[in-house]
Amino acid sequence: MELKGHLINGKSVGEVISQAPVITTIEDGIDLLGNVYYQGFDAVILHEKDIATRFFDLKTKMAGEILQKFSNYRIPLIIVGDFGKYESKSLQDFIRESNQGKQVSFVASVEEAIMKIS
Repeated sequence: MELKGHLINGKSVGEVISQAPVITTIEDGIDLLGNVYYQGFDAVILHEKDIATRFFDLKTKMAGEILQKFSNYRIPLIIVGDFGKYESKSLQDFIRESNQGKQVSFVASVEEAIMKIS
């Protein structure tokens, strides 16, 4: 895993670049947060492909626990991917509600993520 740095309107943003899933457990999410925090990034861009599919099953509580940690540390997390393929109404509601705030966003492209940060 690599954190590719972007400077967006004076904010240091780390984009996770990986060939394998980065988050497969809650602990992986907490480790990523620690890594980002330690390196001084103000926000994180994470690709859906780098997250285990069970993250998107809200019954596992994986998403809630990880996203709560990012919110507690006030490090915005923008997840880039195609979320229309998930048929769960509760997940779609969760995504819509998250996108109304500033801490966690689900977007379709890196360009959209950059616009969200700026």
